[in-house]
Amino acid sequence: MADVTGPTSTLPDAAHDLPSGTMCDEHPERPAVARIQGETDSFGSELIDCCEECRDSIRASISAKRDGYCEWCKTMAEDIRDHRDFEEGSSGPVYSVCAGCRTREQQRLDRELSYYD
Repeated sequence: MADVTGPTSTLPDAAHDLPSGTMCDEHPERPAVARIQGETDSFGSELIDCCEECRDSIRASISAKRDGYCEWCKTMAEDIRDHRDFEEGSSGPVYSVCAGCRTREQQRLDRELSYYD
């Protein structure tokens, strides 16, 4: 796995440029066709170099809705996604946030923006 050191402004599951000649992390005999961002925190991120099979598996898991614990409302919720609080900056912590909290954040931002229009 390739590591990115230092803060990163992208979220897990983001696609990155793949250097030519890179091999799959899981299947070293296969050429990699994608580089996908894995675990991410304020110190940097882990990049996963993957073959077509691994890429398809990762993409399928990304598109599936996750249920779990929302770090903002502190409840079990549906459609948990990785999310950053923009007020903490583009390299701030990555939170697991439910659809409801993301919607409320967007509504608050829309109200604030309309105040200045």
